Amino acid sequence: MQDKLHQLENNRQTLQAELDGLKTLEERNVLGQFSTPIALANDILAHAKKIMPKHEKIRFLDPAIGTGSFYSALSSVFQPKAIQVATGFEIDEHYGKPSTALWKDAGLDYQLGDFTVQTPPSEDDRYNLIICNPPYVRHHHINGQKGRLQSLALSAANMKLSGLAGLYCYFMALSHSWLKKGGIAGWLVPSEFMDVNYGEAVKSYLLNEVTLLQIHRFDPNNVQFDDALVSSAIVWFKNKKPSKGHKVKFTYGGNSIDTPSHEREVDIEVLRSEKKWTRFPLSEEREACNNSKLSDFFTIKRGIATGDNKFFVLTREQIESRGLHLEHFRPILPSPRYLGASQVNANTDGFPDIDNQLFVLDCKLSSDEIEKAYPKLHTYLQEGVRDGVSQRYLCKKRKIWYSQENRPASSFYCTYIGRSDKDGKKPFRFILNRSKAIVANSYLILYPKPEVEQAIAETPDMDKKLHEALSQITGKAMLDEGRVYGGGMHKMEPKELANVPATEIEDLLKSLSSAA
Repeated sequence: MQDKLHQLENNRQTLQAELDGLKTLEERNVLGQFSTPIALANDILAHAKKIMPKHEKIRFLDPAIGTGSFYSALSSVFQPKAIQVATGFEIDEHYGKPSTALWKDAGLDYQLGDFTVQTPPSEDDRYNLIICNPPYVRHHHINGQKGRLQSLALSAANMKLSGLAGLYCYFMALSHSWLKKGGIAGWLVPSEFMDVNYGEAVKSYLLNEVTLLQIHRFDPNNVQFDDALVSSAIVWFKNKKPSKGHKVKFTYGGNSIDTPSHEREVDIEVLRSEKKWTRFPLSEEREACNNSKLSDFFTIKRGIATGDNKFFVLTREQIESRGLHLEHFRPILPSPRYLGASQVNANTDGFPDIDNQLFVLDCKLSSDEIEKAYPKLHTYLQEGVRDGVSQRYLCKKRKIWYSQENRPASSFYCTYIGRSDKDGKKPFRFILNRSKAIVANSYLILYPKPEVEQAIAETPDMDKKLHEALSQITGKAMLDEGRVYGGGMHKMEPKELANVPATEIEDLLKSLSSAA
């Protein structure tokens, strides 16, 4: 029997590679087709066996089965006599038809169809083990389906999902009606739900409708899927309301789910008030305190989004070669990867004193005024119209499509995205800007509040001292508030940066007050 299963798995892996090779990555993104590696599938089913009641016959369901890696792992981990029923659904015929043939005589009821339109079974026919790697489909690919799916999710699982939720959230919600009371579910999903706003509905479900047993988060530097840059977690729960005082196990990294590098139990009452679940198990529970945050000293905004950097952002040479006037442009810093310095000084014009000077088109004149007074700029803008730049989403929404949003320059910028590494490199860095340059949305802008503005005006080199204080904020403090993606990529939104502890800034301002 094992020889037959081994051969079936070899055939499945060959089939998976062949079928993946016939689709582009963009095509697979639309339906979220990213197969679970068999080593990971085996690890997940081995853990399922540990937490399933002994001697209970397995009724197995995979709502997004693909070529069947989880069923292959199920057959390898459990004895055949222990498996009573095994069912899988697959919407994509490209994978479904060959996989139906592959598993035809192997005890799997392979159903080719859309799981989200199936009628849930009665309680007696439900499943006591649901294991799934649901489609990783972003919300903008769920064309015309959101209203129907939102209604079904609310009805099935009391999960009120926002329009930004990915398809995997709906699969989790709809599967609730297929899981027996007391049944076990294991979901391999992007870990971003633990931190983002749309994930609040998923977390509410996990805290109130079921008993959340464990969340194992994989090290983001070890991407689980070669073809999808996503940080993954496996979420385990039982279809039973949680008991008072229940604690959830959070694990991280390591060689397997059962041998993590870090582990911590967290009371569900703590999870109800904690916005960032990815802080566990690496960080302790957040202490209630009145420590200062960056939002106490700065108003934080995202840098400008031009709608088409290639068209709007030009070098001085490009501006001069086209006979355009610099007065219609604003200096803008290059993206963080091309800006090695942590301090940007100004030349005599107030422009950044750097080698790769860039300028962003930001003209407030009407098209008729430009045509009369600046014919070469008018010609350039007509090229943008011809090439469709003026019809791009952001440009089309503006009153004047070539006029940028109002973002004054600031002395302080922070990179928006970056990688961490095992050597402790900070993924984010603060920039001291002494020029007139603004920044694009690859940066966040920190505008000093009145108290800080006054300190800058009254104290020599105060901007530099503030920059030094900002740079002393630990990488860990930043990571605790930001979010992480596959490959160790970290991202920081304005509200998240605003929430970063800022005792360094507070101490600096207090020292000035005491010295006065």
